[in-house]
Amino acid sequence: MPIVASSLSPYLSRKRLVRKPAVCSTSGIVVSQNRAASEVGARVLKAGGHAVDAAVATAFALGVVEPWMSGIGGVGAALVRDAKSGKVTAFDFGGRSPKGLKVSDFKLKPGADGDLFGWPVVDGNINTVGAKAVVAPTEPAGLALLHKTFGRARWGDLVMPAVALAREGLAVDWHTTLIIATAFADLARDKGAAARFLPNGAPPVSPAATDPTPGKRLDLKALATTLTVLADKGALALYDGPMAKAIADDVRALGGYLTMDDLAAVAPATVMPLEIPYRDRTIHVLPELNGGPTLDMAFRHLAAHRGPIGAAPDAPAFSAYAHALRHAWAWRFAHMGDAGERTAPTSTTHMAVIDRDGNVVTLTQTLLSLFGSRIVLPQSGILMNNGINWFDPRPGGPNAITPDRRVLANYVPAIMTGGDRVIGLGGCGGRKIIPAVFQLLAMSAEYGMDLDTVFHAPRIDVSGVDRIAVDRRLDAAIFDALARDFDVVPAEPLVYTNPFTIASAVARTGTTNEGAAEPEQPWAEAVGEDEV
Repeated sequence: MPIVASSLSPYLSRKRLVRKPAVCSTSGIVVSQNRAASEVGARVLKAGGHAVDAAVATAFALGVVEPWMSGIGGVGAALVRDAKSGKVTAFDFGGRSPKGLKVSDFKLKPGADGDLFGWPVVDGNINTVGAKAVVAPTEPAGLALLHKTFGRARWGDLVMPAVALAREGLAVDWHTTLIIATAFADLARDKGAAARFLPNGAPPVSPAATDPTPGKRLDLKALATTLTVLADKGALALYDGPMAKAIADDVRALGGYLTMDDLAAVAPATVMPLEIPYRDRTIHVLPELNGGPTLDMAFRHLAAHRGPIGAAPDAPAFSAYAHALRHAWAWRFAHMGDAGERTAPTSTTHMAVIDRDGNVVTLTQTLLSLFGSRIVLPQSGILMNNGINWFDPRPGGPNAITPDRRVLANYVPAIMTGGDRVIGLGGCGGRKIIPAVFQLLAMSAEYGMDLDTVFHAPRIDVSGVDRIAVDRRLDAAIFDALARDFDVVPAEPLVYTNPFTIASAVARTGTTNEGAAEPEQPWAEAVGEDEV
């Protein structure tokens, strides 16, 4: 098959090198997609908090400082490994479609949409933008369940750092400007979103580097008020009482289906992880409606077809990875839905935490698409998810839009044990998450790479069954080997949009902890408790 012409800009440097060293310590480490959020979690660890305490605090903070990716209007999933017992516990707080959803509202039009999954176009894009795309937010309930199970710090103390960040407002830098500009048209259509993200009717522009005045901030006071209620009264306040009524009333006033009954029905679950054996390792993921079963299929194929392993990833290795992932995607499309190929930016974010005792948390939270449904609720200031976009709008399939049905997500937080090492990782990037997590784990298991090495190693992206993206830094022999069986597209790791996902990971070998953040993501950072 041919090497397809790259869509890379002809103006980009081909000699640019980016490095972000991993953090090593015997103390705890927090990795997230925003340094301020990682620092919040690291302070919790420094004060003696459990890894779960740090993850909860980081999660709430991320919803403030990286609001287009996640927040209390979203959903998620997590894994926790207890260092003393070695037991891994999975927490599923995925979304569910509203009970009152009307399938007849989702009328198909010719063509494919421009969002994540290449679904057929729905009239008015109501499955991706606006109140009809909203499912009940589950993230606060999920974080509360994690805290109830493992936490030892006071709940309110874990939420209040996010309150402080919200009162301070969202800092405007070049990355803020870039992300908001990509969703400008949709944000402008919603009064609440426009008021928050488009001051003076346009994306905010970061100040000059030499400007001595304090940087611009976007007003998040309404969100701060809502977070204060959650800090004082617990996560239940979002699902029952005045706040739940305000959320449901606002969504319905904007044309959506969400009711107080949908909010009251939110029930995050503790589930048994799916265990994937590979070589002398065991990979723990969530079962059922996420990326875990697809990762399982990929590793089963790899175990059955992997040839001799050399000193470093070579053409046979990448060929084996690509075929394993193609097999896994074919199975997913046939049995779970989620067909189509798109590389639109998602709003998922991932964090990984390890404390000084070796307890590990890997947690993914998301609004699904960038800025979710692109509506900010007037009374609560919550930016809401567009979880209905996870469903196939074509009727009759395994993942068709249906009332009161669980969503099929792509995220895959994972913990790998064995070989005297524990790794907790995950990523953001929609369907790109599964191939990234697969390769990072496979290369760690096969070549013994530490996080610093594996995070800087070139990768491929196999998000479907035909075309794959190949990092241009890989050898020509790898391109040639892959081109024999796939349409190959040269790609470049970039700040926006990264074709190989944004990953975060922690690891422990003996008593030494390690944390690594995506080198290309400008805000992502691994922060040790000794740094704060």
